[in-house]
Amino acid sequence: MKEVLERLLNNSYAPYSKFKVAAVVETTDHKLFGGVNVENANYTSICAERNAIATAVANGYKKGDFLKLYVMLENGEIGYPCMACRQVILEFFEPEKEIISVDKSGNMEVHTVKELCPFPFTSEDLK
Repeated sequence: MKEVLERLLNNSYAPYSKFKVAAVVETTDHKLFGGVNVENANYTSICAERNAIATAVANGYKKGDFLKLYVMLENGEIGYPCMACRQVILEFFEPEKEIISVDKSGNMEVHTVKELCPFPFTSEDLK
């Protein structure tokens, strides 16, 4: 997975922050969907994690079809999804699914969705 993430980093569009991120979603049928962060001049960004999830959704995958999410930062450090991405992750991944942060040396940190989102806001809170 490290090589896939490194290749994706080349597609990141981060001319303002210079903070390139790549993400890959693995579905329960083991298909992979990649995403990168995409910035624009007003400093809004489409994060790599949300981009990968949206790509899978655009290809017909639904809530419950997601197995793992891998994330890599170009700067070589271990990184984690931002809070906006965590909210989208909560929408599509079950609490026990894994979010795997990978650095360029191949080191990994694995956390469950529940660990990264201990106090979730879900559809249950809208009642």
